[in-house]
Parts: sequence; structure tokens; C-alpha cells
Amino acid sequence: MGTWLGKGNDPRYTPTSTFETFPFPWPLNTPDSALTPEQAAHRDAIGAAAQALDEARSRWLNPPELVREEPDVVPSLPPRLIPVDEDAAKELAKRTLTNLYNARPTWLANLHADLDRAVLAAYGWPEEIEEEPMLAALLALNLQRAGQG
Repeated sequence: MGTWLGKGNDPRYTPTSTFETFPFPWPLNTPDSALTPEQAAHRDAIGAAAQALDEARSRWLNPPELVREEPDVVPSLPPRLIPVDEDAAKELAKRTLTNLYNARPTWLANLHADLDRAVLAAYGWPEEIEEEPMLAALLALNLQRAGQG
């Protein structure tokens, strides 16, 4: 969700209208100690699937054979990734998330499918759920949490 702002009518992202109102399977402010064992297992499965996806994308974007780590000038920041040579810099310039998602290799599609399955299981929905019933269920959960349903 977004709005337009400024002289150039620049787009502006509005997180308060998007993520803060998105009905996660259980309220985000639920303390870990209040999660049921099943909810904790779903949380952990989603986290593991998301981490696997992030790590695989990061390896594709910055393969270890093309980059070396250099300490940042600010010690508390993670190391900077520097191309090992000019050829590596040229190859890295082609490795963008846009190019990755346009190519959509099988490994990427499989990792997204794993994450989708983990999220659907957390909601208690079947893997074959179609978009319209899923959106209706999300709206109903959102209205319930807002006290309107």
C-alpha cells in the first residue's frame, strides 16, 4: 500500500496500512511463552524455510568464488563484500534480484513453495487453497482481530 507525495508525485510506502494490519496466523505481539507447541512449531518451520530462501538467494547474488569479505570501517557492521577481480565485478553486476526472479530457476521456485507450504500450514489451510477463499479467510481474520467480525 502506498501514497503519492511531493512535487514529483513520488510513491511512498505506507507500512501502517499494510503489515501492521495484516492478520498473521496469531497476533504478532503474542509472547513466545503464550504460543502453543503447535504454533511454535509453525513459527519455527516458517523461520527455517525463510532462512533457507534468504541464504540461497544470498549465495546466488554473491557467490563465494566471486567475492571476498573486507571488514567495515565501523566494527559493529557486517563485513563488506568486494569482487575478487574485474571479471567478478562484471558478473556480480548481472546478479540482481530482478534478474534472479525473472529467470525463476527451479531451486528458487522450490524454496518459495516450501515457504508457502509452511505458511499455509500455520493458518491451517490446505496446500491447494485458491486465491479467492484465501483472501476471504484473511479478511475474516482481520475483521475478527479488529473486533468487527
